This record gives sequence, structure tokens and C-alpha cells, in this order.
Amino acid sequence: MPNLSRETFLNIIISLGLLVFPFIATAMDEPFYITLATRVAILSLAAVGLNLALGTGGLVSFGHAAFFGIGGYAMGILASHAQTYTPIFTWPFVIEGTNQMLIIWLVAIVMSGIAALFIGLLSLRTSGVYFIMITLAFAQMIYYFMISWPTYGGEDGLSIYVRNQFPGVNTLDPSSFFYICLALMFAGLGLSAMIKNSRFGAALQAARQNEERLAATGIRPFNIKLTAFVISGMITGLAGALMADLNRFVSPTMLSWHMSGEIMVLVILGGVGRLYGPVVGALIFIIFEFIFGGMTEFWQFYLGLVLLGVVLFARGGAIGLLAGKARHD
Repeated sequence: MPNLSRETFLNIIISLGLLVFPFIATAMDEPFYITLATRVAILSLAAVGLNLALGTGGLVSFGHAAFFGIGGYAMGILASHAQTYTPIFTWPFVIEGTNQMLIIWLVAIVMSGIAALFIGLLSLRTSGVYFIMITLAFAQMIYYFMISWPTYGGEDGLSIYVRNQFPGVNTLDPSSFFYICLALMFAGLGLSAMIKNSRFGAALQAARQNEERLAATGIRPFNIKLTAFVISGMITGLAGALMADLNRFVSPTMLSWHMSGEIMVLVILGGVGRLYGPVVGALIFIIFEFIFGGMTEFWQFYLGLVLLGVVLFARGGAIGLLAGKARHD
């Protein structure tokens, strides 16, 4: 069986498993498992964003927590003003808060995209370790800004007491909220696949491999990479809004470099550049956190051993180990 078919079959099995998981958890009388699956879907979406930049464009960003946190704070700020019935701004015009998910997602996507555009305009003029450090620096700047902003909790964070609303859906039901997150994860995967298989995706991969040759065709590599970086940030920002809604809490930890590291670990574990790499990486991460986290507070040690094994012996990540090498490996 061709490698691509094996990978596609594996992707289908994973998708079906996630779709039926709430029914299995309900039958086992373990509703908490649905919350864990929701975290898998949200973290997968965050990693899909980074995988677009890293796996397709070769942009090793260590600052994607900035977009994750901005999405989270977009939700937190809008929802907190909605629950206190106070406007966000009163001048030059009134801007009210909201608890409607569709509006919150739109704001999270737009704000994350604006941040990604600004960061990308500056950081993409560099490459290699300089790009890594500049993206990290921007994320840390936003992190310390939120710590020092007492209006929205500062270092203590911001609590939201009521789950936000989605038209026609009881979002307080764990299964309903899981399927909302899962649908957005599938949408992110679909967008990622569509971009990768488009002419834009081909240009992005060409920019990763040889910018001079791409420029010789009349295409500016900077514009291609900037567009991909902005789309990547918007996807991760949407995931941040979902995570804040799941926890009903947002804090500067969503912006810290630890969060950037976690998102990158998800991509590497599952397989850099593989479509379902972020999903498999998130599954491994949550399983290790749940199993070993109940045994010891140093559960990351065991995850680190697995990550070390993947880096040394499985270049294509867990997906590559199960489905073989991709065409670009």
C-alpha cells in the first residue's frame, strides 16, 4: 500500500475515533474524558497553525504563544465585559462586550492576525536563530505587558463565570462544546491541506527550499512567508479563544514561552509537515499528562524521553513511524 494511502487511512481512523469518543466516554460514565478530548482538539488546532508555518514554510517560530494568548484574552475581555454589563470603550464610540462565540472567534482571529502581521513584518527580515529569538522576544513582551495590566487581572488572570453561547447549541454540555471544537479543528486541517496543495503552498515550500529561485520567477518570498505567518497566527489565535472558553479562565501563562514550547512539541511529536501530525502530537501529550501526571509532578520527564526518541529515530514523528515517510522526507 502506498505511503500516502497508509497515512490517509490512519487519518481517517483518528478522525472516526475522535467523532465517537464522547459516546464511549458517556458509556464508561467518565464525562471528564470528554474534557480531555476537547483539550486534544483545541491544542491540535493551535499546532495546526504552527505546522503551517513550520512544516510547510520552514518558519521555526518560538513565539506562537503570543497568538494563542491574544486569542484567549480576546475571549476573556469580551466575555468579562458582557458578564459585568460594562462597555469596553465609550469613546470615540461605544464598544460592548459579548458572550457570542461567533463574534468572539472573529475578534480573536482578527487581533491575532494583526499581531502576526506586525511581528512577521519585522521578524521575517531575519532567518535561522535570529528569527527564533525575535519571535520569542515579541511573545515575551506581550506576556509581561499582560502581567502588568491590572485591569484584566494582571498576573492573577481573568475568570469567566459563564460559558459563551453558540446559536442553537447548549455549550454547557461537554459533548456539544467538544463537537464545536472538533469541527473547528477539522476546518483548520482542511484549510491547511488546501493551502499546502495550492499554488500558494507550492510557492511557500519553494521559499523554504530556495528563496533565490523563487524570486527569479517573479514571486517575492517575503510576501509569501508573511501571508503564511499571518494565517498561522490566526489559526492559533482561534485555538486560544477556545481554550480560554473551555477553562473559563485566561492568564498570562497562555502567552509564556512554555506555551510556545508546548505547541512546538505537539508538532514535532506528531510529525512536522504531516497533516494530522498536530492531532497525534496532542493525543500523545494529553495521554502522558493524564497518565503520568497522576503519578508524579515530573511527568514531562517521560514525555521528554519520547520526544528525544522521535527526534533521534523517527524523523517523521509518530505519523511517520506508523505510515512511513512523506514525499518530502
